[in-house]
Amino acid sequence: MERNLTHIALFAALIAVLGLVPKIDLASGVPITAQSLGIMLCGTVLGAKRGTLAVLLFLGLTALGLPLLAGGRGGLGVFVSPTAGYLVGFPLAAFVAGLVVEKWRAPVGIAAFGGAFLGGLVVLHACGIAGMAVVLGKTLPEAAGLALPFFAGDLLKAVIAGAITQGLARVRPQALLSRG
Repeated sequence: MERNLTHIALFAALIAVLGLVPKIDLASGVPITAQSLGIMLCGTVLGAKRGTLAVLLFLGLTALGLPLLAGGRGGLGVFVSPTAGYLVGFPLAAFVAGLVVEKWRAPVGIAAFGGAFLGGLVVLHACGIAGMAVVLGKTLPEAAGLALPFFAGDLLKAVIAGAITQGLARVRPQALLSRG
């Protein structure tokens, strides 16, 4: 139990630290950040349940006003901004990424890439596009067009998440809770 809590807290902190990487602001109001890599890693390393809990801890701290999102943003206002759909999608993305790694018995690097892709691209962008459509008053195709600049970078992040997860499995297999 104590080990689980420690991992959850450490991965919530990882997401926050990735928010320190300078963001790239887009016209849609949704910045390109490194934090989605942290979301992917929560799932691929911690598994569906613990990864989701780490993301929920991060979002709870953000809602309380801690400036943990890229660019020092925090507070309840971010949950009604153009990024709202992505924030709602964060725990779902971590859950899906973790579930794929837990259930798919492919080599861990491949399973982690698959989970990061499915959770961090498909699920996260589905939520983000829906959120942008609602908040910005756009149609779904218009909102999807606004999300296009994210896809190449997020594909790269999925590759990185797969490689990090595979490397962790090789050097510290007991730390890979998604396969435990």
